[in-house]
Amino acid sequence: MAIKHTKHFLDKLENLFASSDYMLRYEKGNFKSGYCVLNEAKIVIVNKYFPLEGKINALVDILIELNLDPADFKDKANHDFLTELRQTQLKF
Repeated sequence: MAIKHTKHFLDKLENLFASSDYMLRYEKGNFKSGYCVLNEAKIVIVNKYFPLEGKINALVDILIELNLDPADFKDKANHDFLTELRQTQLKF
C-alpha cells in the first residue's frame, strides 16, 4: 500500500489512534520532529500547523515507533489497515 496524502487517508490514521489506547491531539508547539509522544500518559501531540502531508508522515512515523499490535483492534478494518501499513513500511 502506498501512503496517500489525502484527507481520507489522514482520517483512517486518526481512526487508528481513536481505537487505540493513545489519545491524538493537534496542538501548536515547537516540536523538532513535528510531534511529541508522551508514553506514560499515552498522548500523541502533532503540530497543528503542519500541512496535510506533514501530519500524515508524522502519524505514520508514530505508528511505527509505538509498535501497536494489530490484534488489539476490535475493528477488522483497523486491524487490516495497520497490518498493511506496517508491511509497506518494513519494505523501506
